[in-house]
Amino acid sequence: MSTFSNTDKGNKNADPYTQKNLQEVSLKEKVEDLVQFIEKCKFCMMTTQTATSDLLASRCMALAAKEGNGLDLLFHANTESGKTDDLANHPSINIAFYNSSGEWASVSGHASVETDRALVKKYYSPTLKAWIGDLGDGTHDGGPEDPRICVIRVKASTAQYAVSRNTVVGSFVELAKGVATGEAPKVNKLRHLSEEEIQQWKSQ
Repeated sequence: MSTFSNTDKGNKNADPYTQKNLQEVSLKEKVEDLVQFIEKCKFCMMTTQTATSDLLASRCMALAAKEGNGLDLLFHANTESGKTDDLANHPSINIAFYNSSGEWASVSGHASVETDRALVKKYYSPTLKAWIGDLGDGTHDGGPEDPRICVIRVKASTAQYAVSRNTVVGSFVELAKGVATGEAPKVNKLRHLSEEEIQQWKSQ
């Protein structure tokens, strides 16, 4: 694997922000904080590799449900949209959540497009009608039996996230200190979940 560096850092850590904010805690706390953040955000960007190239495309999606002890994410989608073509060719996927405070979460894994009506109905919401539309033919009406409505199931492989460890005022003070002293601010709980950790959590 090739690496990239643009400087000779000597024996100093060239990424002091990560070094200062990376936090190792119990697997339970890692997962619970991630799941809580995802639930609060609900809306995210879903990134796929396009069906016909190596380029990436992102779309805003709303979380429909969670499985796998909270780490597998489900989304409703239209089977006739480009994202389903993307996933049929390249199942790798990234889901990114973000809020106005600068907190974020990134979940990477593999996705499947599922059309089982029982699964669609289990998580169906009437608001889907507004997005799917009614074609007026008695079949494609945006209802739970509409064959266009599918579920994209994202099975998480890895995750990383940063949630605030301070109040807004506290984070501002830390940032101001950093600007004045050149020292990286300690503002976030920066955490990583490996494939092994995620599999361990799902198997409980």
